Amino acid sequence: MKFFTSIVGKLWLTIIALVVIVLSILGMFLLDYIDQNFSNSSAVKNLFYITGAIGFSMTTLFALFLSTRITRPLIQLKEGAEMIAQGEYTKRIAYTSSDELGDLARSFNHMADELQRLIDALKHEKELLSSILSSMSDAVVSFDADGNLITANPQGQRLVEEWKAIEWDDELGKEAADLVSGGTVPKPMLALFESVVSGTPEHISKLNVLNTVWSVVMTPLYSDNKLRGAVAVLRDVTEENKLDKLRNDFVANVSHELRTPLSMVQGYSEALLDGIAATPEEQRAHVQVIHEESLRMGRLVQDLLDLAKMQSGHFELFYTTVNINDLLQRVERKYLPITKNRGIELSLTLPEEPLIMSRGDDDRLEQVLTNLLDNAIRHTPEGKRIMLSAEETILDDQHWIKLVVADEGHGISEQDLPYVFERFYKADKARTRDINGGTGLGLAIVKYFIDAHGGQVDLTSKVGEGTTFTIYLPM
Repeated sequence: MKFFTSIVGKLWLTIIALVVIVLSILGMFLLDYIDQNFSNSSAVKNLFYITGAIGFSMTTLFALFLSTRITRPLIQLKEGAEMIAQGEYTKRIAYTSSDELGDLARSFNHMADELQRLIDALKHEKELLSSILSSMSDAVVSFDADGNLITANPQGQRLVEEWKAIEWDDELGKEAADLVSGGTVPKPMLALFESVVSGTPEHISKLNVLNTVWSVVMTPLYSDNKLRGAVAVLRDVTEENKLDKLRNDFVANVSHELRTPLSMVQGYSEALLDGIAATPEEQRAHVQVIHEESLRMGRLVQDLLDLAKMQSGHFELFYTTVNINDLLQRVERKYLPITKNRGIELSLTLPEEPLIMSRGDDDRLEQVLTNLLDNAIRHTPEGKRIMLSAEETILDDQHWIKLVVADEGHGISEQDLPYVFERFYKADKARTRDINGGTGLGLAIVKYFIDAHGGQVDLTSKVGEGTTFTIYLPM
């Protein structure tokens, strides 16, 4: 029974029907021949006519029915294939028969389902990749072999636009300038791009653009084993580069600061061991130098320990009520003998009413003033003045304590002002290192302690006229 419902069965039935038609036509020709040669065959002739007419009619009707059943599903399959080719993957073929056309429709629908599933999976992967690229802090860009931008995440797009807006053409040759202006490869990346598209498997480099440092990894982009272009990942490593430089400078400065007192201690101790200092006065002088250099190394080590604790967040402040007037008078008494010995005038100006800071660390505030006065004494020549003052002031409707440490010393150049609070930075690079030389950490510690108290420190200076440090502390 299945044979008669299949396409092959239907075709065989069609062939049989056509054979019947042909035989009917031959029978009619035979009847004409019999009619012409045999007069008594009218009954046979009528029978052949009736049989031929019935067979022809039935065969025609069956052929039309069979043709409709075959061509209609084929037309539907053709229309479905055209819709899928146009990107309409939801098209399905309705089928009711169990023949080969029904099997073909089911296979077509299964193919459309699998294709739709694959398209959805690819769409999901594309959205996931796009989401990952968009959320990356690094800039990702890809170019074709002609230097045209293929794709980029938002960071990469912004970076390309910023770099393209810079006038680079004056620094390029004609061919390179045409590539930059015609494509989208920014000038800083051009050398890397040309190297990669010429056959280099991968290129890692650092670029300095507009006071920023970028780490760039550029690799070739292949498609079907053919070089399609290049893809680049860029990361802003300005801070990392700065920190690396600070670390190197820190190690170099610590080594340098320790080398001088160690050399002094070693030299004078060898002089004592070798008996070069013969008289008691010379021996005492040598021992005095060794003692002072050891104190200098102690100050350096203590400053380094304090700074390390500050940066690690383990430096603890002990807040109490602080009488600013008493604090400044105590600092003045400590430094009056030193300034008098150096021929420097030290003056203190205080308000009549005591300035009370409700929350402050008395020891650390004294260390702040000590560092500032040490710095002022080292840079103030004989016959000049150092002024220390305190007063209450109002800023932004809030009450502040204003401390001022001003000197008439050498001053700081305008180029050095932004960096004086950095570790080991010394504005006077040419000055000799005397026994009271600073470590280059004092102002960094000052800024840390003032920030920890919720205040701020300002600096004004002019070469040859002096320097003024102004500290604002909340009352």
